[in-house]
Amino acid sequence: MAKRKLQRFAENETFEHFFQPGWEELSAGFSLRGNWNAGFFGNNHPIIIEMGCGKGEYTVDLSSKYPEQNFIGIDKKGARMWRGAKTSKDEERPNVAFLRIRAENICQVFGPAEVDEIWITFPEPQPNSPRQSKRFTSPEFIERYRKLLKPGGLIHLKTDNDMFYNYTLDVINEHDHKLLYANSDLYANPDDSEVKDVIDVQTHYEKIWLSQGLTIKYLKFRLNEA
Repeated sequence: MAKRKLQRFAENETFEHFFQPGWEELSAGFSLRGNWNAGFFGNNHPIIIEMGCGKGEYTVDLSSKYPEQNFIGIDKKGARMWRGAKTSKDEERPNVAFLRIRAENICQVFGPAEVDEIWITFPEPQPNSPRQSKRFTSPEFIERYRKLLKPGGLIHLKTDNDMFYNYTLDVINEHDHKLLYANSDLYANPDDSEVKDVIDVQTHYEKIWLSQGLTIKYLKFRLNEA
């Protein structure tokens, strides 16, 4: 397993669409910050990021469904990300990139109002109270997203975890964010037009959890104008 990881790390370094800036590069100023469209994608299409992208299934599959949008998967685990990077390279997807960074550093890789939408797909729920600030929908992360998102930008959450789903609803309500859609059992009504695109793309683990009878939850919201 260790040998496979090393091989994947090495191959990641050969991918032109795979970026893993170190602390020094982030501190000095990441070259694509505020310049993703012109500097990498070569277009003015909307930018959608996926937080905690894992193997990158969502990033890659959405890029196929929406070729007029640019997608960037973000995670800190390069061996997992290799799968999405490899697939998107082999399939010659021009609207895909991957960023290997700690999630807390997203403000150092995106400029103000550079991002149109954020997907948070099956994040680590961080169940212990002292780690609440590390939850991807915590007020601390919401304020990071505010710096990146264009006015009116969307945030999507997909999770199997009841606690995380309810926690996020509480954050939305307590901070007067605009809840656009909430569904605590996404697959109960697959013909619902609001969820069709959401269930068309499934991650590896989502398929496992569905086979185990777990319910999948989904939220869509906008930030308040504070």
